[in-house]
Parts: sequence; structure tokens; C-alpha cells
Amino acid sequence: MPARPDTRAAGRREAFIVLAALLAGFALGALVRATRPPFGDALVALIAPVGTLWVNGIRMTVVPLVVALLVTGVLSGVGSRALGALGMRSLLVFAAMLFAGGTLAAIVTPPVLARMQLAPEVAEALRASGSAGGESAATTPALPSIAERIVAWLPSNPVRAAADGDMLPLIIFTLLFALAIGRLAPAARDAMLRPAQALADTMLVIVGWILRVAPIGIFALGFALAARTGIGAAGALIWLVALQAAVCLLYTLGVYPAVRVFGGLSFGRFAAAVAPAQSIALSARSSLAALPAQIESATEQLHLPTPVTSFALPFAVSTLRANVPITWVVCVLFLGTLYGVQIAGVALAALVVTSVLASFSVPGIPSGSLFILAPVLVSYGLPPEAVGLLIAVDPVPDMFKTLANVTSHLGSAVLVSRVVPDDAAALTDAEVPAA
Repeated sequence: MPARPDTRAAGRREAFIVLAALLAGFALGALVRATRPPFGDALVALIAPVGTLWVNGIRMTVVPLVVALLVTGVLSGVGSRALGALGMRSLLVFAAMLFAGGTLAAIVTPPVLARMQLAPEVAEALRASGSAGGESAATTPALPSIAERIVAWLPSNPVRAAADGDMLPLIIFTLLFALAIGRLAPAARDAMLRPAQALADTMLVIVGWILRVAPIGIFALGFALAARTGIGAAGALIWLVALQAAVCLLYTLGVYPAVRVFGGLSFGRFAAAVAPAQSIALSARSSLAALPAQIESATEQLHLPTPVTSFALPFAVSTLRANVPITWVVCVLFLGTLYGVQIAGVALAALVVTSVLASFSVPGIPSGSLFILAPVLVSYGLPPEAVGLLIAVDPVPDMFKTLANVTSHLGSAVLVSRVVPDDAAALTDAEVPAA
């Protein structure tokens, strides 16, 4: 069901308030740096911890939220054998599209960032600002070898991985844990599902509280950053916004030939079918709001099988977030360039893998993918406080992210329709969950 108009208006109003808070913080911080009043240092010392506290509030929710959402997501997908087979084929298509997005970002982003013009004094001030938050980003941590990274993907102590915020080992363990629960008897499985769902709902309530005070935290972060670096930091954020939008748009355009080659659908038919959903996505910035239009196009124009339109397509809308690997790779590489941390080779490949797996546990909240990014930044020697600024500017590239998501949803449905298992294709409407 699409979001109600008042809900969309509230979302736009909240995005505007957050952006206004960021701009106000930048303006006041730049004014303090330019005029250097006698109380300037005291004002920075008073306001800066507020931003740090807000980011810490984000970080404290990440581990329980990701674990709970992954467990409930996997267990909720356990159903009939036919739907299970269709779901597995859908997940394989989703994974391929997610890896494609992350790989595209990993290829496009470094050469673009190499051309980014940033004054040395601004870069130095930014690095000092990041380390002032309590975690040093000025020095790059010693990177483990390839063998050490691969071994670390399967944690010997998942509790320690959770405590350290080591996301990739934690996600892998949680997926294995959830899959094992799915093999239990229905009664035991349901007994595990209920507390996991309750934990997810509880954490989302806490996240809602944190988001309500987002303008305060983001104002404090923007003020502290501009007070230490000047207005030059805003130019760096413009690069980030433009780069995210460009890579998301490039990925969106790439879905068309993929559907043509692997789905056997012409450019014109797919373009005509996805256009109504894309227009809704650009205006409402909501993939869910575009779902009815996608179902109508998939049914009336593309004539996809009923299991695909009634199950695989809604499954894609709730699960496939093509923008997450793109966003993570672009943002982490951008921050790495900004703070002098080199991320390449195995470290970059691990980032792509982590972003793909984490995309299945992104909460359905504004800037949800950025909400769970803070521990990843820490693992790469980057300041977690940067998450607040990423969230603040996110409404600008968000329409391009939603466009990429919606296009990938219908594209995945076309691809899945080519490999629908015979037993799933034989399902009656009564056996297929309602969209």
C-alpha cells in the first residue's frame, strides 16, 4: 500500500528540517571561525559533544537492530517448498544486482575522487576534526593480510565481533544462525521468531527517538566541523552528493541492458513498463509507494507469471535495496580520501561484500543504510561522527537512490520470471501471498 499523502509530506518536512539544521550549523560554525570571538573555543567545546552523543546513540542500536532484522527477515521467508524455491531464485538475482551496484561504485568512484580538489588546510582540519571526536582517523590502521581477512569473516567469537562492531563476521554468523532456526520444527521456530521480532520492533522505537532529535545532533556536527575547518567542508560534501547521484543514475541505466540480455525484454517495453513507477519514486521518494504501479505494469504490460507479480516483486520491494552497496562504497571511499585512509584491493572487496549482506538488514527508516554504517567506518579507521553529516545530506541524492531501487525491483522481476521453477509456476492465486 502506498504511503499516505500526509506521511509523504511529513517525510519531506523532516528532510527539510534536517537540511536546514545542517546549513545553520555550517553557517554559525563558519562565522565563529571567521570572526574568532573570545568565547568561540568555549562554544565549540559546549556544542561538539552533542553531535558525538547523537552519533553514539546511532551506534548503540546497530548490532541488536541488524541481528533482529536479519533473523526475522530470514525466518519470515520460510514457507512452502515452491515459494521457498522461488524465493531462493529471487535472492540469487538480488545478490547479483547488489554485487553489480557495489562493483560499479568501486570502479567509478576512485578515479572521480582522484580529481576532487580540496585545499590541503581543509583536509588537514577535517582529519583533526575527525580525531577530535575521540577516535583517531589521522593514521591508517595496519591492514591485515588477505588470509587474515578471509579467516576473520567466520568469527571464532560472535559476541566479541558484536562488541567490536565487526559487521561482516557478525552478519555471516547471524545468517547461519537464522538459517539453522529455519530448520527447526514450526513450534520451536515460532518461539525463536517472536522474541526476535519484539527486539526488532523495540529497537526501531529507540531509533525513532534518535531520529526525532536528528536536527539537534546534525546541527552540532555541522557547527563543530565548520568551526574547525571553515566553509570549505561544504564543498567536499557537494562532491559527495553529486557522486552518489551520478553512480545511482549510471546503475539505473545499466539495468536496461541487463534486462535485455538476461531477461529477453526489449528496451522499449521495459522502459514503458517501469516509467510510471519511476515517476512515483522521484516524486514520493518511496519504493513502497511505487509498488502498485509496478504490479500493474508487470501484470498488464509485461504479462509476468502470477507467482512473480504476487510474490517475487513484493519480495524485491521489501528486500532488494540496490542503492546500499553504491551508497556504502561511495561514502566510505569518499571519507577515506578525505581523511587520508587508503581503501583498495581486499579491503575494498570486503566493503562490497559487507554492503551486500548488510543491505538485507537495512531498517525501513530514513537513511537506514547510513544508520548502520558507523561500525564499518570505525573498522576502516574513519571517524564515526561522519555518519551524521552523511545522513544530513542524504535527502538530496535520495531521489536517485529510490530511482535505482524501483528500476531494479521491476528488473529483478523480469529476470526471475525467466527462471521460475515449475512447481512455483503451478501455484494457484490462493497459494501465493497477497501483494
